[in-house]
Amino acid sequence: IGALAVGLCLGVLGSGGSIMTVPVLIYLADQPEKAAIAESLAIVGSIALVTGLAHLPSGRVRWRFVALFGLPGMVGSYLGAQASSSVPTVVQLTVFATILFAAAYLLLRPSRDAPVGAGDPVLLGFYGFGVGVLTGFVGVGGGFLIVPAMAILGRLPIHHAIASSLWIMALTSATGFWNYVHILPEMGLRIDWTIVGVFAGIGVAGALLGSRWSQRLPQERLQRAFAGFLVVVGCFVLGSNALRWGAP
Repeated sequence: IGALAVGLCLGVLGSGGSIMTVPVLIYLADQPEKAAIAESLAIVGSIALVTGLAHLPSGRVRWRFVALFGLPGMVGSYLGAQASSSVPTVVQLTVFATILFAAAYLLLRPSRDAPVGAGDPVLLGFYGFGVGVLTGFVGVGGGFLIVPAMAILGRLPIHHAIASSLWIMALTSATGFWNYVHILPEMGLRIDWTIVGVFAGIGVAGALLGSRWSQRLPQERLQRAFAGFLVVVGCFVLGSNALRWGAP
């Protein structure tokens, strides 16, 4: 059910997949936190890639913006994953909870389409780098940050921004995951490939289904409902972290 929900979120909203994946892997699949972050990157990256391929016939993917945003994002993702090895898990999860609240805020903001045009490539590159750092550090694909940036900074219609963001998520997630594959054994952890495969497979099915529904579903209501869900999950993660800090 969790994997299907992740896929639906990516297919319908173009974001939210990894935000749900990390808690599901930690609290339901009982995965170690750092391993769950790495597995989330593999799962969300796979779903984003397949869903991005499904968007190709529509012509909505803007490759110029994928390059401007995605290439600096790959560098940031690599560095974020590298930094995570020396940071306590409670810090990572606190940052993750903060990102949940930020995502809820962005989802509740009124959405707007901007006319198609060229955005500032330097600004897009810096923004992409920052999103990439978060991707590698806490295992989020960053779609909830990429889609608004592509729409506002890149001046893309929202459906073009969603299609392009999937490719950016695939690139940055792959880079961060590749680094985690080399980092985890040093911490005595490993990737559970069975969980990754099952989760990604079901998630892909949900994403393809969600992309078909995206034109018919009430986007604003979905965003408001999902924002409320993110706030609840964020409070739960912070509460769990507070108990961990207080433990002897």
